[in-house]
Amino acid sequence: MRVLLSTIGSRGEVQPVIALALHLQELGQEAVVVAPPDFQEWAESLGVTYVPVGPELHSTAKRPTGTVPTPEQRRRMIEGTVAEQFAVVGAAAEGCDVVVAGGALAVAARSVAEQRGAGYVYAAFAPMTLPSPHHAPPVFGLLGDKPTDGTTDNRTLWAQDAQRWNGMWGAALDAQRAAVGLAPAGDVRRHIFTDTPWLAADPVLAPWPGPSELDVVQTGAWTLTDRRPLPPELEAFLDAGEPPIHFGFGSVRVPEGIARTMIAAARAVGRRAVLARGWADLSLDEAAPDCLVIGEVNQQALFPRAAAIVHHGGAGTTTTATMAGTPQVLVPQMFDQFYFAHRVDRLGIGCAHPGSNPTVDSLTTALRSALEPRTVRAARTLADRIRTDGALTAARRLTGEHR
Repeated sequence: MRVLLSTIGSRGEVQPVIALALHLQELGQEAVVVAPPDFQEWAESLGVTYVPVGPELHSTAKRPTGTVPTPEQRRRMIEGTVAEQFAVVGAAAEGCDVVVAGGALAVAARSVAEQRGAGYVYAAFAPMTLPSPHHAPPVFGLLGDKPTDGTTDNRTLWAQDAQRWNGMWGAALDAQRAAVGLAPAGDVRRHIFTDTPWLAADPVLAPWPGPSELDVVQTGAWTLTDRRPLPPELEAFLDAGEPPIHFGFGSVRVPEGIARTMIAAARAVGRRAVLARGWADLSLDEAAPDCLVIGEVNQQALFPRAAAIVHHGGAGTTTTATMAGTPQVLVPQMFDQFYFAHRVDRLGIGCAHPGSNPTVDSLTTALRSALEPRTVRAARTLADRIRTDGALTAARRLTGEHR
């Protein structure tokens, strides 16, 4: 069996499909990943067949915050990405038996599956991205949409969300479908998600909330085992003192001056600090013996050796931190990050920072809460309940359903 895995996004979207591709290969199947070019070299080093699509995304974390595209800019962006996905995903899907869309921006995947006569699966990475009466739709933030005020019921909000999907993607999607001889998609969101989506999220950390119009299959998070050793400089720093606070914001944009804020907060609670540069290229104003700036490293090896983990709340980082049994402080910036901040807070394994732009005082308060003995105990206890077989479960399901 040959499987095409399509996703558009940062490491939080690409790493799970890489994990699935590797498990498919272990089961004797072929897999090809179509995703942004930022991750091609890494994926190919793991032995994954990788086809780049779209522009590099790494620079997006350095763009000025608060920038919203004009309607014309948005239209051109949407038409461009849909057209390129149809071309690249369509070509890569030749000979494929099934197409898997990882995340909502893989807009062309189902149409390509239809065109090729292949099976199709949609996989979400967080429960709140799927329609349910139990939660409101996510807010992207980057396109100018605003959070709701809480006065409108969830069913109405999801109906409005469907209209936004149609207004944003419908014309571009249908134009490309027509060009390859397919009928209009109709309800765009339902077309992409289907009525039977998969949920690639841990059932303890991020459970499906209950009955809805969807028949959701929760596989567990698609985690990729990382066996890389930590860099010698980081090992030496960790060995030289008490466990530090780890700060990292992955691929997202960050508030101005946040590096200084985080270091000051770590010092306020008497801890050293490890600062991950991330896509925002965070740095220190000057070298200091109690701080270390690092690049991309093995989080699975680093997080268990930290006293606490301060991060943006992406699905992958939150899952890895929870698996490590280390308390967390989440400072969400957009999309599903607010959901994961709420879940960490509710589970008692850390806390959600109030707001997306911390001060030294607010972050210090959050860190003190996360470092309380009861929070540390809860984080360690919950770690044993997090599943690590989600990608294997999904791979087995794919091979069983689409033989």
